[in-house]
Amino acid sequence: MTQAQALAIMKTGVNVYLTGSAGSGKTYLLNQYIDYLKEHDIAVAVTASTGIAATHMNGMTIHGWSGIGVRETLSAYDLEALDEKKYLWNRFASARVLIIDEVSMLHAHRLDMVDQVCRKFKRKDIPFGGLQVILAGDLFQLPPVNRSGNLNPKDMVIYSQAWKEMSLAICYLTEQHRQDDDAFLGILNAIRDDELTDEHYELLATRHNADLGEKINPTKLYTHNKNVDAENMAKLGEVIGEVRVYKMTSSGRDVIVDILKKSCLAHDDLMLKVGAEVMFIKNNLEAGYVNGTRGVVDGFTDEGLPIVELNNGKRIFVDTESWAIEENGKTKASVTQIPLRLAWAITIHKSQGMSMDCAEIDLAHTFAYGMGYVALSRVRTLAGIRLVGFHPNALRVDPEVLSFDKDLREQSKDNGALFGKLFDTEQQKLERDFILRTGGTVSVSKKIDSKTKKIKKIPTIFVTKELLENGMSVKDIAEERGLTVGTILGHIEDIVEQFPKTNIAQIKPAQKNIDIVKKINDKLTEGSKNKLAPLKFALQKAGHDMSFEDVRLARLFI
Repeated sequence: MTQAQALAIMKTGVNVYLTGSAGSGKTYLLNQYIDYLKEHDIAVAVTASTGIAATHMNGMTIHGWSGIGVRETLSAYDLEALDEKKYLWNRFASARVLIIDEVSMLHAHRLDMVDQVCRKFKRKDIPFGGLQVILAGDLFQLPPVNRSGNLNPKDMVIYSQAWKEMSLAICYLTEQHRQDDDAFLGILNAIRDDELTDEHYELLATRHNADLGEKINPTKLYTHNKNVDAENMAKLGEVIGEVRVYKMTSSGRDVIVDILKKSCLAHDDLMLKVGAEVMFIKNNLEAGYVNGTRGVVDGFTDEGLPIVELNNGKRIFVDTESWAIEENGKTKASVTQIPLRLAWAITIHKSQGMSMDCAEIDLAHTFAYGMGYVALSRVRTLAGIRLVGFHPNALRVDPEVLSFDKDLREQSKDNGALFGKLFDTEQQKLERDFILRTGGTVSVSKKIDSKTKKIKKIPTIFVTKELLENGMSVKDIAEERGLTVGTILGHIEDIVEQFPKTNIAQIKPAQKNIDIVKKINDKLTEGSKNKLAPLKFALQKAGHDMSFEDVRLARLFI
C-alpha cells in the first residue's frame, strides 16, 4: 500500500494499524495526518510508546498522556483517582483522535489500560470511548521489555483485548524511504520473509571490521547495557581534561525511586568532560533539545553546569531536570539530575526509531527476536555498517510474527482494493462526515493578523499564565502542556517578573522552605545571590536536602 492510499483510509475515520518495514515512512505519514487534522480543527492526541519515538512527532508518551504512568494494573480505585484530575478531563474532553507510534514496544496489558481510561473519561463503553485510534509500528522490531528486563514477544499489543475489539483497518506500507541501497534492502526484506541466503550472509561478511573512513565517528550499537557502559567509560577515559561528577538526588521510597531511575535513564553519577559525546534524555523543546538529541560537551558555566554543542552548531546551557511518579495526587518519588547520558555507544533497544549514516554493530550476543533487524535497519546503506560481532541467530524472526505478518499483508491488500473502489465523491463524503462528527471545520481557514498577514501565535508563557490563574498546580500545568516542571517554573519566573500582580498563591510552598532559602540566599555574595546553582550548593552544604525545583519555587516568594 502506498502512503497516499493509507492517508486516504485514515481520513475516513476508521481505526487503523499502520505498519511496514523500517524506513517505509510510517512516522512521516503520521505527521501528514496530524497536519491534516489540525488544518480541520480536529483535536489529536499525539503519543508514542517511548520518549524518543514521541519526540519525532512533538508528542508525549502514551503513559503520560493517558495518566496510567508506570502502573502495571489499573484498579477501580485508580480509575476514580484519575477521574478527579482536572487536566485529564480537559485533555479527554477535546481529544477526537488518538495516535500511538512505535506500538510494538507497548505491552498488551497497557494498551488495555489506555482503553479503560478512554472509556472512563469519554463515558462510552466502546473501544477507546469512540476515539479514532491510529496505531503505528512494526512487529519485526523489538517487543516490549517485561519487569525482569527481558524482551517478550508474548507481551505485544496483538495479544491485547483492545486489539481484538478495535476492528482495525490494516495499512501495510510497501514503499522504502530510508535505505537507498538495493542489495542492503534485499537483505532486510529477506530477514522479514525468513528467506536469508548464503549470498546475503556473504554480503554481510564484507562488513566485518569494515573501514568506514577516517572522518566518520560511528555510533556503537550493543545488545547489552554492560557493553554500552564499558564503552562509554573507556572513551571518557581517553578524553584529556578534568572530570566533573553530577550526583542524582532523589526522594521517596527506594523501590519506587528504582523504578523511576530505570524509566528516565539518568545516571546516579553522571561523569562529564569537555569533549565528551552526550545524548539528552528528556524533552525540552523550548531549550532546544529532545530525548535523543546528540552533542558534545563544549564547556561548563561558572556555576559548573555543562554547555553542550549540538551537531548543528547550537550551544545549550544545560540545567537540571526532574522526573517524578505521582499517585492519588501525591508525589511518590522524584529524581533530579542533569538530563544527559554519555553517547559513544547505545543499546539496540534505545536506537529504535533512529536513522543513522553509519554504525558499529555487535550482534554476537543478541537475546531476542528482532534485535539484528532493528540494528541493521537503523543504517541507510550497507557501506555505513561495521560489524564487530555476529551470530546467525541474530537475524532470526519470531515464527508467530512471521505468520501474523503474512496475514497483515493480505488484509492490507484487501483494504487497498476495498477503499480503492470508492468514487471520489464517496471518499469525499466519508471524509466530510468524519470531520463533522468530530466537530471539525470542513472549510480550512487560518486566523491571520490583518496587519502583518502572519498567523497569530500566543506566547507560550501566556498559556502557562492562564492555566496558573485557573488554579492549576505546577505539576498539573506541566502534564497538561506536555512540558517539564523545570520549564513551567521558568515560565512562572518570567511571568512574575513581567506581571508582578499575577496571583501565584496556590503554588506557594511551605513557609519553612521559603525561610530556609531566604536565610541561605542572604548569606551569599552579591554575585551569587539568587543564582540557582550557588544557592543549591550552599543549601546542601548547610545540610538542607532540597531539589532544584523546591529551591526555584521558594525563590519566587522571597
